[in-house]
Amino acid sequence: MIRDRREHIETNLANDGIKWHFIPPRSPHFGGLWEAAVKSFKHHFSRVIGETLLTYEALHSYATEIEAILNSRPLTSLSSDPNDFNPLTPAHFLIGGPLTSIPEHDFRDTNVSQLSTWQHVQKMKQHFWTRWHKEYLHELTVRRKWHRGQTNDLPVNTMVILHEDNAPPIRWPLGRITEVHPGEDGVIRVATVRTTNGTYKRSIKKLSPLFLNN
Repeated sequence: MIRDRREHIETNLANDGIKWHFIPPRSPHFGGLWEAAVKSFKHHFSRVIGETLLTYEALHSYATEIEAILNSRPLTSLSSDPNDFNPLTPAHFLIGGPLTSIPEHDFRDTNVSQLSTWQHVQKMKQHFWTRWHKEYLHELTVRRKWHRGQTNDLPVNTMVILHEDNAPPIRWPLGRITEVHPGEDGVIRVATVRTTNGTYKRSIKKLSPLFLNN
């Protein structure tokens, strides 16, 4: 049965002209950004848990919450329409649409002894989000510099993530560049960004282009 399924998949891939390209064994540095993302996830996942002893159910819930965070990250815009602020995310490939979340209480500063097991899991998720998403936005900025040689190249209509320290998990503030503002030296340090909530001026240091916009 497994052999027949494999042959069926191989035939369909060949018919569609799909070819797989693999990195060499034991050479994760060939993976570039995605291997860096895996490393970042592992680091923050274990750091947040620390020496806390979790039940299987609590650990499973925590891992599921983190899975949702990773699969919610915006990859690119769904269209070039300047009025469209919907991004493509990993969740689209898994469930056919974006992940959503309901408003939740911030447990980050609450003593663990005052929390139920579920609230403790939420607290850990919130700490993971705070640490991981800042590092992820930094990686996007660094990647833009690698590919373009500078960090101030943001063309009009580029979809970006706005850096907001208080953004809750799975909430990615998105907008599109409508105008850039060069300084007297010709260097662009400020851009006007239109979002679903209004139009704002932001330092380009507080804007990160989406993963596949670079």
